Amino acid sequence: MLRNRFVRLAALAVFALTLTGQEGHPLVGTWRGTVTTAPNATKEVVVYMEWDGKAISGMIDPGPNSIKLEKADLNPEGWMMHLEGKGVVVDGKVNNITNLRRTITGTWTEGGKRGTFTLQRPL
Repeated sequence: MLRNRFVRLAALAVFALTLTGQEGHPLVGTWRGTVTTAPNATKEVVVYMEWDGKAISGMIDPGPNSIKLEKADLNPEGWMMHLEGKGVVVDGKVNNITNLRRTITGTWTEGGKRGTFTLQRPL
């Protein structure tokens, strides 16, 4: 009887662990990183993205000077991402898609300046 309860409890625990490992859309969450537009011109950025089941929405640098995403796409072939919002265009590739600490790298264009960026989701 006690052994039967233990086996059921262990099975339930294993099932619960697999549930916590599931994630939704690969872009959802807060991403932090750096944009480099010249050898010594870098800035820290935060990109927040949501998924409503149909479309990606979000903002760049949430706060008083935030930029709302007007367009956001993810192409699962190659995991290529495209974001646009108020003078900012971001094109990147999602790397290590199965890793919780995945990154996005690519090009960032803002105000006529073009550079590179790297974003990562903090745990």
